[in-house]
Amino acid sequence: MRIQTNASQNRAAGIIPCADWRLVAIKVLPEFRLEVRFQDGTRGTVDLSRLILSKTAGVFAALRDPQIFSQARIEYGAVTWPGELDLAPDAMYEAIKGTGAWTPE
Repeated sequence: MRIQTNASQNRAAGIIPCADWRLVAIKVLPEFRLEVRFQDGTRGTVDLSRLILSKTAGVFAALRDPQIFSQARIEYGAVTWPGELDLAPDAMYEAIKGTGAWTPE
């Protein structure tokens, strides 16, 4: 399992460094899940199993390989994987802020 906590390295022109929805820490969990923490301290769980295991997973099917999934990292405040895969942190933030969890379909 991997944790990344130094978001200060992830700065780019046009990116808002203090937006509440920017991720500052992630932890890879079993069964295609992530534990996440945002800039404002909001924490929650992301369950990607439905998306990754669905017949319509598209590019996210690559994450079925646990070794690839475990390479999750933060770039510019968003979760990313090799192969230019990423998740929208703003949608994730809104769901987690409301319920503590996000399960994209």
